[in-house]
Amino acid sequence: MAKVLVLFAHPAFEKSRVHLKLVKHIPSQQGIRFHDLYENYPDFHIDIEREQQILLQHDIIIFQHPFYWYSAPAIIKQWMDLVLEHGWAYGRTGKALTGKIMLNAISCGGSLQSYLPTGKNNRKIRDYLLPFEHSATLCNMEYWPPFVIHGTHKLTDTDMHLHAVQYEQLLLALADDRFSVAEKSTCNYMNDLIPIPSSIQS
Repeated sequence: MAKVLVLFAHPAFEKSRVHLKLVKHIPSQQGIRFHDLYENYPDFHIDIEREQQILLQHDIIIFQHPFYWYSAPAIIKQWMDLVLEHGWAYGRTGKALTGKIMLNAISCGGSLQSYLPTGKNNRKIRDYLLPFEHSATLCNMEYWPPFVIHGTHKLTDTDMHLHAVQYEQLLLALADDRFSVAEKSTCNYMNDLIPIPSSIQS
């Protein structure tokens, strides 16, 4: 089994409809760890050594966060700047994270259609997540497609529940190492590997 680390960042978690649901559905089982960055570091004084040790204990690193201004909340950038040190995570002698997997799990107000080359945002979500992908590559990690929930402002409680169950099943599948290289290589989002009813996919 793989060990999965969910690095969670939401500066207004108590106001979030989607992430409150997602977090409640993160399985409480050995091998899956939930780590709330804002809860642990409200002053942004990140314990670098502690975070590096946590990374070493896990095989799959998931950044779970809202998709703010085509990026992530500020603490994730702070965390990456400090924790992914030269000589440890990258560089000639920086091999600590070699072979690990990274991906994003995000909520997004825009629809799927708005994140197409012909949509109002002009680019796909994957294009905006390229800094994560290139960071993973620099650290000798493998970057996998993201888990994305689109159109969050229009989701009903039922929609959110179904997405949360889908996320729960994704985490369990990752921990059980159920996905083949071919499967992850051919999907746009990790959601595609765990279908939900078509009525909430638009």
